[in-house]
Amino acid sequence: MPLPVIDCHCHAGPGEGFTGPWDTDAPVSEHLRRARDAGITHTIVFAAFHFDYARANEAVAGIVASDPARLSGLAFVHAMRDRGRIDAMVHRAATVHGFRGIKCHRYDGRITREICDSAQRHGLPVLYDVMGEVESVSLFAPQYPTVPFIIPHLGSFADEWRAQRNFIDILASHRNVFTDTSAVRRFDLLAEAVDRAGPHKVLFGSDGPWLHAGVELAKVRALRISPAARRLIEYENAARLFRLPAGTAPHPHQPPPRERIRRVRAGPWNQPRSTLQSVTAR
Repeated sequence: MPLPVIDCHCHAGPGEGFTGPWDTDAPVSEHLRRARDAGITHTIVFAAFHFDYARANEAVAGIVASDPARLSGLAFVHAMRDRGRIDAMVHRAATVHGFRGIKCHRYDGRITREICDSAQRHGLPVLYDVMGEVESVSLFAPQYPTVPFIIPHLGSFADEWRAQRNFIDILASHRNVFTDTSAVRRFDLLAEAVDRAGPHKVLFGSDGPWLHAGVELAKVRALRISPAARRLIEYENAARLFRLPAGTAPHPHQPPPRERIRRVRAGPWNQPRSTLQSVTAR
């Protein structure tokens, strides 16, 4: 039986800017067909760029509800425009829709304490695109050691190889910093990141629907790593960080049980060092 694969990075739903595909529309039906053909069993989705992320998150919730066994959601927030209501947005996304984390992007605005405080309060990971500004990760990540920060694209979708190389040092240095494989063009840098930081710090992501899920997964399959390391990248890391039940996704309209909320708020990053080492062992 094929092992499960989680894609941790996919946009879904309409945008509102009409400056490019990234803020016009993110149709997922064809992407999910490609993902199924590639053996990807679960996809984590969030909005395209939007002027109103509260509304966009509701649209994503509808998409997730259409296929909850294959989809989970993240709450997209705008660091500047959503100031003062970010925690309310995250609370609704997590408790009403069962969303599994927070997404923010430096294109909208740099990450803020308000976002990090909300992630810490709700026990959620943050997927934050720094757009090459990798040095900032060493500023905010130590301030919130219980929050897992996933920095996609090895720090740069735009193929800024200097930023990606510098980010590998940061990835290896901070226990709560992770990355995803989406849109990483320089394969040797991806291989170096896995080798130096460890496969427990890397998640598979496609940046769909605009990048082909099967092509992006092929990069992971091309790495010369053990089956155990590949399973970490393709499944276990995402399942752990986003707290997905084994083999399936939660129903998006079912709030987490009280016991799970307590466990999430404690989080693996608050456990004793011996426990944490077992969680992050290569």
